[in-house]
Amino acid sequence: MDATASAGPGVRLNVRRVPFDQPWQWMAAGWRDLWSAPGVGLTFGFVFSAAALSIVWGLSQVGLQSLFLALAGGFMLVGPLMAVGLYETSRRLQNGEPATLGHALSAVGHLREQLAFMGVILLLAYLIWVLIALALFILFMGQNGLPEVDRFVHQLLFSPRGLALLVVGTMAGALLATIVFSVSAIAVPLLMTKRIDAVTAMSVSVRACLENPKPMALWAALIAAAMACGFATLFAGLVVAFPLVGHATWHAYRDLVGE
Repeated sequence: MDATASAGPGVRLNVRRVPFDQPWQWMAAGWRDLWSAPGVGLTFGFVFSAAALSIVWGLSQVGLQSLFLALAGGFMLVGPLMAVGLYETSRRLQNGEPATLGHALSAVGHLREQLAFMGVILLLAYLIWVLIALALFILFMGQNGLPEVDRFVHQLLFSPRGLALLVVGTMAGALLATIVFSVSAIAVPLLMTKRIDAVTAMSVSVRACLENPKPMALWAALIAAAMACGFATLFAGLVVAFPLVGHATWHAYRDLVGE
């Protein structure tokens, strides 16, 4: 059974229920889109990877490398906004239209106001996550400043306080990530195709997650796994992982929401 959500005057959206394993189909479709327009996807992936590298370089310059894991986790919260061009590319490929880098970049201009609002929401979530991470570090590790990376990793994994920080930090991060994922899972593709505001798009995204808890949990796990592989390969894997997830998100939207 589908759930109907009102999205404003003249626009009604059906939130569909999908099979548990449907996220695998989204990944497969995203993979096809990536290599149907590799110039677009790999360019976006390179920019995303370069942004992650710049964070690492900036932290290393001020001696705060130990903050990388916390900032990397928060960095993923703003990923949906950076993938607008990928959604547009998948839309064009699906409709049999030309899909170039110029088309992908032009999609941002059409959504400037609503994307700005979404950006503020996601940026606030990112800042909240950073503040939580710093507060937890001070709570469990004291106010002696951040240790060197090797010493910090040792304390995190082999000391009672470090293990407590790891457990509580993971739980807090998972809770915030779940909230942000729910409101942004398909919100940006919705804004691209429907004449609705950002708040309505986020509410429909939450409805899609509530109607499909198990498939969306699997989808979140697949996204996390793909991005973790990207980070684990010293960011080289992000060149492929980021556009793969971006393209796949378009197909998730198309399966989950219809007129």
